Amino acid sequence: MHKFLQFLIWSFTSSATFVFIGLLSFFGLNQSLFLSFVYGVSSSALVYTAGLWNSRRLFLKKHELTGREYAYIKKNLEEARQKIIRLRKALFQAKSIQMFKQNAEMLRLVRRIYILTKKEPKRFYRAERFFYQTLDSVVELTEKYAFLSSHPKKNKELSMSLSEVRITLAELTKRLEEDLTQLMGDEIGELQFELDAAKHSLKK
Repeated sequence: MHKFLQFLIWSFTSSATFVFIGLLSFFGLNQSLFLSFVYGVSSSALVYTAGLWNSRRLFLKKHELTGREYAYIKKNLEEARQKIIRLRKALFQAKSIQMFKQNAEMLRLVRRIYILTKKEPKRFYRAERFFYQTLDSVVELTEKYAFLSSHPKKNKELSMSLSEVRITLAELTKRLEEDLTQLMGDEIGELQFELDAAKHSLKK
């Protein structure tokens, strides 16, 4: 939302610059219509580019990241987004009543970690296990479960395999909770401090 607002602001500013410079060149400096248009477009492009560059600079400064670090994090976030799409598809295909609650919780945790990291990119370094290990395991096992559960005839061996996958996914859900806790380490610590302070004040 913040980026969209910045886009609107700089689009409006560059458009206003185009009109102002174009009119100034044509009426004030007696330039031809063509040159006035060129000056207007050039000025507009310059203002827009400078605005976006400044917005990016302020964003990186706010989150204490270099351009290279942010590009690397963005790449990993895009890969994670594609994996989450695969996960949703697999969860929909599985349609397991046994795992409905667990699947919903698993997807909620995955989305929460992704959204928090996208909003505050520096958090990525606290959630590297999620991006490099946990998410891959969750997606691959969920896809495997969806494939196996779609088999029309389930024998004892297949049922055992499905049961093993369910158990492993339950363990991975716990790992997702740990990843989220790791991601929100500071906030949890601050909350605990505030709770302790509140309890202490109530005892007085």
